[in-house]
Amino acid sequence: MKGEVIIKEAMKSNPVVVKPKITVLEAAKLMKEKKIGNVLVVEEKQPVGILTESDIIKKVVAEGRNAKAVLVEEVMTTPVIVTDPYIPVEVAMKTMGKCNIRRLPVVENGKLIGIITHKDISRISPVLNEIAREWHTISKKDESHLRNQVFSGKCEDCNALSTNLKNVDGRLLCEDCVDALKYQ
Repeated sequence: MKGEVIIKEAMKSNPVVVKPKITVLEAAKLMKEKKIGNVLVVEEKQPVGILTESDIIKKVVAEGRNAKAVLVEEVMTTPVIVTDPYIPVEVAMKTMGKCNIRRLPVVENGKLIGIITHKDISRISPVLNEIAREWHTISKKDESHLRNQVFSGKCEDCNALSTNLKNVDGRLLCEDCVDALKYQ
C-alpha cells in the first residue's frame, strides 16, 4: 500500500545485545550506560531472549537474588517474537498488541538487524498505540495467529535454545521435539 511506513524505516539499527551467560549485573550496567530499558540476548546472531528492566525488578531484585550471581539466561524473557523489516509498522503493532509485548526484534536473512518499540511507533503515529490496545483485546479471544508464528527461545520440552520454535498445543517446541511428537 502506498504511504505505509515499513519497520526498517522506523526501527533502531544495531540494538544492544548480550550473551546469555553474562550476569544480570553486567547487563544492567550496560543498560544504564546506554540509557535503555532492555537488551537483546543473542546467540549466533539470533535473538533467543530479551532482558528488560521489568525482568530485573521482578525476577532478581524482588526475589532478593544477587545480580552478580544470576545469569541473564536464567531470568530473560523467552521466547522472542521477531519481525521482518519489510512489513508495515501497523502489522508490527498488531503483533505487539496480540502478543502483549512492547519490543519487537527485527531479523533479516536470519540475522538480527534492529528492534522496534512502542516508543518508536508512537513517534510516527500516537494513534497506532490505541489501535494496538484494541487488537490486544480482540486477540485475547482468538489466539490462532500464534499457530504459524515462529519464536526464538528455549524449547519447553528439552530446554534447548532454538530460533525456530513452533507452537504445538500451546507449548513452544524445537524442531526435534516437534518431530518426536509425530512419531509417538
